[in-house]
Amino acid sequence: MSVYVYDYPRPMVTVDAVVFSGRDRNRQVALIRRKNNPFAGSWALPGGFLDMEETLDAAAARELEEETGLAGIPLKQFYTFGDPGRDPRGRSISVAFYGFIPLPAPLGAADDAAEAAWFPVSDLPPVAFDHDKIIFIAQQVFQG
Repeated sequence: MSVYVYDYPRPMVTVDAVVFSGRDRNRQVALIRRKNNPFAGSWALPGGFLDMEETLDAAAARELEEETGLAGIPLKQFYTFGDPGRDPRGRSISVAFYGFIPLPAPLGAADDAAEAAWFPVSDLPPVAFDHDKIIFIAQQVFQG
């Protein structure tokens, strides 16, 4: 394993997955309840840190499956979020993906998710980080 030393700090890179189900007024999104700080107990999108030898696509699929049990869902990269202060642990850049399944599948929380559930997009609970912004932009991009 190599150790890198740089003159400048480096940001953390994460991925977030916005998975929609249903159509129009019945559209829902899969969220997880965070088990750990920051924002322990808060609802959030499935996601997490990019592993060093992992592609962004693989990281998004891995985090989605680890935290919700959803697997095999085609995910499409749609935006990168990097505003300073979006993560209290430090500078974080998140690459966001969206996916769609016609009917809500059962969710099974695991890894660092205490719970996983579907929520109507029109009536979301308060969410951690800037995940409200990520969900809003995903809705604008997703045309399903």
